[in-house]
Amino acid sequence: MTNDTRLNAVMTRNKNEDGKFVYGVKTTGVYCRPSCSARNPKPENVRYFDLPELAEAEGFRACRRCRPDLVKIADPGLSLTRQICQLVERHIGESTNEKLSLGWLASETGYSEDHLSRSFKKILGISPMDYYDNRRTVAFKENVKAGETVTEAAYGAGFGSASRLYEKAHARFGMTPASYAKGGVGAEIAYAFAECFLGQMLVAGTRHGVCAIYFGDDKTELIEELEGEFPQAEIAADIGQLANWTRAIVDFLEETSAALPEIPLDMYGTAFQRRVWQALLQIGPGDTKTYRELAEDMGAPKSARAVGRACATNPVSLIVPCHRVIGTDGKLHGYRWGLERKEALRSWEGAQ
Repeated sequence: MTNDTRLNAVMTRNKNEDGKFVYGVKTTGVYCRPSCSARNPKPENVRYFDLPELAEAEGFRACRRCRPDLVKIADPGLSLTRQICQLVERHIGESTNEKLSLGWLASETGYSEDHLSRSFKKILGISPMDYYDNRRTVAFKENVKAGETVTEAAYGAGFGSASRLYEKAHARFGMTPASYAKGGVGAEIAYAFAECFLGQMLVAGTRHGVCAIYFGDDKTELIEELEGEFPQAEIAADIGQLANWTRAIVDFLEETSAALPEIPLDMYGTAFQRRVWQALLQIGPGDTKTYRELAEDMGAPKSARAVGRACATNPVSLIVPCHRVIGTDGKLHGYRWGLERKEALRSWEGAQ
């Protein structure tokens, strides 16, 4: 089902589409079933989700009028996926010290571990255990923002102990949980600017590698965007290693070589986002893929919209080439730094 088809269902309040998807409205933070009698939203403010749980994971709350969280899911695969999501949320909510296992999910649903895992991954693009890990991470973040200590937040998110939270801290946050809890205190991020045919380019990095490449017209706005995620991090201009990485990127943009500079990256994101970013790195210069094709390459053909969101949140533009992905209609869609820059990058690569 395309987004145009979904939008038509929403605008006509088609009851036959209830249970097939829900939609969230960014301006209200509420998600509804297609037949909801609420005033029709503006198309640019709408987000679509296969499951109510996915809308809630993105921060939307259920509409009190149409109660989309209570609707029966029509598709068996989606129904099983929803059941797994609910079991994961229940397990985390109970704050148990026992780690959730695939075997436990299988026993609760009555399906084999293999069938359960394949069905879930086909819908969401990640395994049930990756989803569990992501939801625990989200719960931890919410707990520390509510004022809990790192230890309290870790137990409340189902990690069992703070030490388990630290085991994969770098993959989850790009810094330690304690640093994240304090708004980035202790994190050291340096940045450098360079001019290129795309305008002002900000390159930022930690001691591990480049964590951001932004494009814009105003240096102050780019720095403010960098400071937005970790307002308490130590962020300052750099004249050391980052300058060398920035020079390599500028040289790449000025030369005819199509080979990306070999610089280390320090990107943090969910398991699914990291899978998408890794898949983007497999698209060659001058080549393009649609969001649907990228989802199919990942073995998750129904996750095209999630792939699009992961591309939109890609913090390392250019090096992780989300500009090489287009819509199924052959048109350019959603580039964080503007469609003009996306087209300029594509034209530049084509000329190489």
